[in-house]
Amino acid sequence: MISAKDIMNRHNISYQTVNHYTDIGLLPVVVKQGNERFYAGALVDKRLKKIRALTKEGYSLRLVRKLLVGI
Repeated sequence: MISAKDIMNRHNISYQTVNHYTDIGLLPVVVKQGNERFYAGALVDKRLKKIRALTKEGYSLRLVRKLLVGI
């Protein structure tokens, strides 16, 4: 499991981006301890790779969420 800070460092994205992706359901939280959230590392890597590819192709985050999560 990795924290939001680990995601920021590993994928070079801001904390606000991690929060936004979490809020809209693209990055599911596995465990929450106090104010800290932890995510499944392999799932985060896979999702962020797909998110980058789809947004680069011009898909909106709303559509990316539908494609990845089905919501």
